[in-house]
Amino acid sequence: MILVTGATGFVGNALIKRLVADRSQVNILAAVRRSNAPLPQAVRAVTVGDLAPGTHWTAALQGARAVVHCAARVHVMRDDAADPLTTYRTVNVEGTLNLARQAATAGVSRFVFVSSIKVNGESTLPGRSFRAEDAAAPVDPYGVSKMEADLGLRKLESETGMEVVIVRPPLVYGPGVKANFASMMHWMARGVPLPLGAIHNARSMVALDNLVDLLKTCLHHPAAAGQTFLVSDGEDVSTTDLLRRTAQAMGKRAVLIPVPAIALELGATLLGKRAVAQRLCGSLQVDIEKTCRVLGWSPPLTLDQGLKKAVEAMSQ
Repeated sequence: MILVTGATGFVGNALIKRLVADRSQVNILAAVRRSNAPLPQAVRAVTVGDLAPGTHWTAALQGARAVVHCAARVHVMRDDAADPLTTYRTVNVEGTLNLARQAATAGVSRFVFVSSIKVNGESTLPGRSFRAEDAAAPVDPYGVSKMEADLGLRKLESETGMEVVIVRPPLVYGPGVKANFASMMHWMARGVPLPLGAIHNARSMVALDNLVDLLKTCLHHPAAAGQTFLVSDGEDVSTTDLLRRTAQAMGKRAVLIPVPAIALELGATLLGKRAVAQRLCGSLQVDIEKTCRVLGWSPPLTLDQGLKKAVEAMSQ
């Protein structure tokens, strides 16, 4: 049996649907916060409440041979918590390690953890990609909490023998995506002119289907045990090119004004939006050579195919 946490979330729900569609996976258990959570009929749900240091996982872990841990307090641009780091730690570190300890005690053999590229850092220099073996360099509270969870899981692995696989995705997009990526697609659909026609950065992203495919691979591949993997579509793209290709997936033409990146960054800083400008203009590249080599894996979807699926879902 496979237990998936965060089963109603963006990644967890997609993973469950993929596992159900794979006829070889017959016992899928979803850990949910509330009893009326919508799930496929073939999936059995166990209500566990919030991901917290005191959550009891006994019923959810009974008979489980593997766990894919997708639940988390996710990154938000404007965090209104009085002490964001403490709040992230409570959920993402203490809550995760509480689950992992109980999983090891219950005899779970493999624990797959959806971490974040933010453990590596916020940006890369031109021509320099993050690698799985790079030293951690998180910047914000969310990234720090994911790093501490990674370290805690590795320690638990050495103490218990439960195999831990850590996957660090960059921005994930696909059907049902929300936040900034959803806003970008709506801008493209409406033909809104954007001052982003001269951005020459390079950013890695990962289609939801590609991330789910890797998580499924990590559930059973012998070489995945004890490893940390980075994941992407295998193609880096500038902000300008991303907008153009998103519009193309819609059958539209992007209206982009060629404002220099330095001018955008200066204006955004004056408006208190420096972090937004850094994401739009800065680079963040990940190297998935290790992932592909160790697992014999490659992204099933190209960037354009992933964008097409995201766009098609938006209109449904």
